[in-house]
Amino acid sequence: MSETTSAAVSRGLPGRPGGLWANRWFRFALRRTGRLLISLWILVTASFLMIHLVPGDPVRAALGPTAPADLVLARTRELGLLDPLWRQYADYLVHLFHGELGTSITSRLPVSETIAQRLPASAQLAVAAFVVSMLVAVPVGVGMAVLTRRGRRRRTELAFTGTSVVLGAIPDFLFGVGLVYLLAVQTHVFPVAGRDGLGSYVLPVLALAIGPAAVLSRIVRVEMLAVMEADYIRTARAKRLTPVRIHLTHALPNAVTATLTLGGLLLSSLVAGTVLVENVFAWPGLGSTIVSSITSKDYPLVQGTVLVYGVGVLLINTLVDVALALLDPRSAIGDG
Repeated sequence: MSETTSAAVSRGLPGRPGGLWANRWFRFALRRTGRLLISLWILVTASFLMIHLVPGDPVRAALGPTAPADLVLARTRELGLLDPLWRQYADYLVHLFHGELGTSITSRLPVSETIAQRLPASAQLAVAAFVVSMLVAVPVGVGMAVLTRRGRRRRTELAFTGTSVVLGAIPDFLFGVGLVYLLAVQTHVFPVAGRDGLGSYVLPVLALAIGPAAVLSRIVRVEMLAVMEADYIRTARAKRLTPVRIHLTHALPNAVTATLTLGGLLLSSLVAGTVLVENVFAWPGLGSTIVSSITSKDYPLVQGTVLVYGVGVLLINTLVDVALALLDPRSAIGDG
């Protein structure tokens, strides 16, 4: 091998021996894309099988026991449920590639149309709760780390830990019920239900954000305590930098990696957690849609909604992986 070729291999130049595969970022992108595609295929297959694993006739269940037999047969044929399973699966994949999620049994509207109408409300709720969680958790975690560093203020640390553990263990919908009773029914400060104006966002966002904020604040505190004992922080103190500059400029950016990882996972859980909270507050999003479609046994609508939730969670997790790789390239190197 010539000296020029050896240099090209070591640099991982495309078109040379070693090529793109020698580039760790290319391998990282390829692996993440492969995992995403495999996960999407599993999700799509599971959502397709959902309607076939339900015992009984889903069309009869949706239309009711008194529906005429010819109507049930026509709707069954319309949905393609009389075709062989492999053909139904192939048709399902083709329709997905064209953005078609089927037709609702009860309303006879396209599932994609219903989801497009309801998705913005759920997305706004989840994103708002995530932002509130981060805005509360980061300053609280940093503040507690500064206050309780090296075993100081032991009672404050115990109170913070106990409170955050309890708040993190309470389900979102219980927070919702409690907030409705205290701030809507008893004091009439906020509306009980619905999505009408900024005031209607307060209670559902708080119900979703309190638990994640409590969990994240503990993570931020632990990470900050570890970072504040690092050598470069000691060097910053030796240079007589102000505490604010040390904590915010030097310590916080290095403690944010684990917080971002857990924050991304919590955003995924917030997306799924909107299902129950939306029903507590009669929020017109996908959560209330999936519950009503399960009640009415509208399986194509259930199928499409579950698929959208799953795709959202997968995309969020992938974006978190990419963000972590950009913030800390060692995570990409560690993958391969």
